[in-house]
Amino acid sequence: MKKPLRARVSQEEYQLLQRLRERKPAQHPPKPSPRLGDRLADAVADTVGSWRFIIIQSSLLALWIFLNVTAYIQHWDPYPFILLNLMLSFQAAYTAPIIMMSQNRQAIIDRQEAKHDYEVNMKAELEIELLHDKMNLLREEEIVKIMQMLQQQQQQIQSLEGLLRQKLQAIDYDSAFPITKPDDRNISS
Repeated sequence: MKKPLRARVSQEEYQLLQRLRERKPAQHPPKPSPRLGDRLADAVADTVGSWRFIIIQSSLLALWIFLNVTAYIQHWDPYPFILLNLMLSFQAAYTAPIIMMSQNRQAIIDRQEAKHDYEVNMKAELEIELLHDKMNLLREEEIVKIMQMLQQQQQQIQSLEGLLRQKLQAIDYDSAFPITKPDDRNISS
C-alpha cells in the first residue's frame, strides 16, 4: 500500500504502523508462561489472601491459646506463647516475600498488557488517520473531476451559444418571419 501524498501521518508514524501491521498486536496478545516458582508464588498468594485461610488460621490460633491456657492436655507453650510467636514469625518471614514475588510478577504482566494495549491503540489511531487521509484525497479527486466536468460543460455551452448566434445572424428575419401589418380589409366589423 502506498503512502498518500498529503498524509498527516509522519514518516516515522507510517513506519511504526507498518511494523504494527506485520506484528498484528490485536491478534497476538502477550502470553506469559509462568515457571514453577511463579505458579507456586501465585498459589501461596491466592491461599494466604483468602477468607478460608484467615478462618482456618484464626481457629487454629484460638485452639492453641485455649489448650495452653486451660492446660486441658498439657502446657507445651505457656502464657507468653513464645512458640506460637516463633511459628507466626516464620510464617510471616516466608509468606511476605512469596506474596511480593507474586505481586512483582503480576506487575510485569500488567506492564506487558499495558504496552500491548498501547500498541493496539496506536495502530488503530494511525489506521484511522490514514483512512481520514484517503477520504480527503478521494474528496479532493472528486472535486477536481467535478470542476473539470463543469469546465467542459461551460465550454460546450459557450460553443452552443456561438453556434446559435451564428445561426441567428445568418437568418434573414424579414423573409423568415414576415411581419404582417393589419390592414383595413382583414378587420372584420
